[in-house]
Amino acid sequence: MKPVAVKNARILTCGSGAIPKVIEKGTILWAGGKITAVGTDIEVPTDATVFDALDKVITPGLIDIHCHIGIAEDGAGWAGQDGNESTDPVTAEVRALDGINPKDVAFRDAVRAGITCVQVDPGSANIIGGETLVMKTWGTVVDDLVIRRPSGLKAALGENPKRVYGTQRKMPATRMGNAAVLRKALTAARDYLRKIENAKEPDKAPDLNLRHEMIGRVLRKEIPLRVHCHRADDIMTAIRIAREFDIVISIEHCTEGDLVGEYVRDSGYPVTLGPSLTDKSKLEVKDIGFAAPVALSKLGVKLAIITDHPVLPIQYLRICAGLCVREGMDEDTALLAITRHAAEIAGVADRVGSLEPGKDADLVIWSKDPFEYDAKAERTFIDGEEVDHRRERGELL
Repeated sequence: MKPVAVKNARILTCGSGAIPKVIEKGTILWAGGKITAVGTDIEVPTDATVFDALDKVITPGLIDIHCHIGIAEDGAGWAGQDGNESTDPVTAEVRALDGINPKDVAFRDAVRAGITCVQVDPGSANIIGGETLVMKTWGTVVDDLVIRRPSGLKAALGENPKRVYGTQRKMPATRMGNAAVLRKALTAARDYLRKIENAKEPDKAPDLNLRHEMIGRVLRKEIPLRVHCHRADDIMTAIRIAREFDIVISIEHCTEGDLVGEYVRDSGYPVTLGPSLTDKSKLEVKDIGFAAPVALSKLGVKLAIITDHPVLPIQYLRICAGLCVREGMDEDTALLAITRHAAEIAGVADRVGSLEPGKDADLVIWSKDPFEYDAKAERTFIDGEEVDHRRERGELL
């Protein structure tokens, strides 16, 4: 595969080390799907394919780390809804991997919007909904696109599980029940692990239990519990249970996080915020908006901005970040929330989220600063390959 170079661009690296944050009239070089050099004095191999990006802006590929793309398919109706196994409030054993259709049309929308990586979660009908994964956004076989699996275990508090199971006249039907079911599941898995550890002979150990095994990965801190919680009291319940069981969590949505901002900050847990640009579809999101992301960013909380696609179509991730800037978030923070910080929270920052040598060549060439409302993702590259071919079809100049 020939090396590729893009020259004369304004490069927003989103890097954390010695690489400057902004490189004016810079060059980025990659080969074999990996970035090999970023800077102003880059020696470009004579056999390289060269793009001139004068007056253009380059960023890392954008990352949405809380969405249901491929598992809640756009335009597919009932047949494409595979994100909620709402037959039991605890289904830790199910895997997003088995429900994702990489040919969901939303993946096309994602790459056209410069989104090259996503974390796909099961839905929030269950207290524990299943295994999450991180994947690239272009390809045919989901197994080939995965870059971390499992990346977490989805959990949910608040209205959704108590509505789903309360109508079935089973636990949980209240917020008390939500917390109790989660504690019971964590306790059962902890007891299972203890029995395995204490078994003096292999045949005395309990039979393999896929549910307990998966929750056990959370208890061993191999992966975080990614907890859906909008309301301030649900956020505090998530933090309380995490401390009780000494586990790592991420606080997902965090709609009322501004009401308990210091508690969130002091917990040390990262936050995925959004979707902020959506309707007030239920009581617990009656105050949804941009107050929480802006307030938490000013408190220094590590956060990612999300769409929760299809709640908000994934192509509007950049717009959400831009609106956070309009409402008072620092522009660098907003960009990091859909690039490097998102990658760090998802556990994949060793591969994506910034433009640095050794990272995957996932990048976007923008017509102008991506926070300008009329900016366009003119070229999107994943693993060094251009994945949006509108230009060849005459849809872009």
